[in-house]
Amino acid sequence: MPKSRIRKKADYTPPSAKQATAIKLNSRGWVAPVMLALFLIGLAWIVLFYVTDGDLPLDALGNWNIVVGFGFIAAGFGVSTQWK
Repeated sequence: MPKSRIRKKADYTPPSAKQATAIKLNSRGWVAPVMLALFLIGLAWIVLFYVTDGDLPLDALGNWNIVVGFGFIAAGFGVSTQWK
């Protein structure tokens, strides 16, 4: 019986290098500064409320000053969802 021919496998050729396409990212340079500013304002609001025994930042709000401070912090987390 005759032997079958042995097929020579082609040498490995790496895939051709694709042109790198420029990825256009939206300009979101404002997100990080606004987020950090809101975090710091909220923290400062709460700390100022505790340090002054409730006299500052707004005496009329009373203990609601804590809610306002956490509101700034929550807004900071809301802004952070825009960060890419």
